[in-house]
Amino acid sequence: MDDKKELTEKQALFLELLMAPEIRGDIRRAMREAGYADTTSINSVVGPLQKEINEKASMLLAMNAPRAAWGMVDVLNDPAAMGARNSIAAASQILDRTGLIKKEQIEVNNTGGAMFILPPKNDSDNLAEQEEA
Repeated sequence: MDDKKELTEKQALFLELLMAPEIRGDIRRAMREAGYADTTSINSVVGPLQKEINEKASMLLAMNAPRAAWGMVDVLNDPAAMGARNSIAAASQILDRTGLIKKEQIEVNNTGGAMFILPPKNDSDNLAEQEEA
C-alpha cells in the first residue's frame, strides 16, 4: 500500500512552484501562480501539504549538502577569504539539517502507561541533596 496521497493538479503545481528557484519558497507567490485566489488562506493550502512541503525542503537541503561540504573545504584552503565565517556558518547549518554533522536522536518507546520526561537536574539540586545527606 502506497502512503502517498493523491494531490490535486493545483496542489502539485503549488509544490513544484514553491521550490522553484525563481519563487524561492514564497508561499503566497507560489499559491498565486498555481491558480489559487488571493483570498485563499495560506493555512488552507499549506496545512494539508505540510508533509510534502517538509519532504521537498529536506530534499533541497540534501541536494545542497555537497555544495555546503565544498564550501567548508574552500574555507580550509583559504581561511582569509571574504565571508569565510558566514560560509562556514551556512554550510554547518545545512550539513546539520541533513544529518551529516550532528546526529542526535532520542527514541522513546511507551507501551501505553503514563510517562513523564523530567528536565536534567541542575547543580543547585545536587548541592541541596548533598547538604541534606
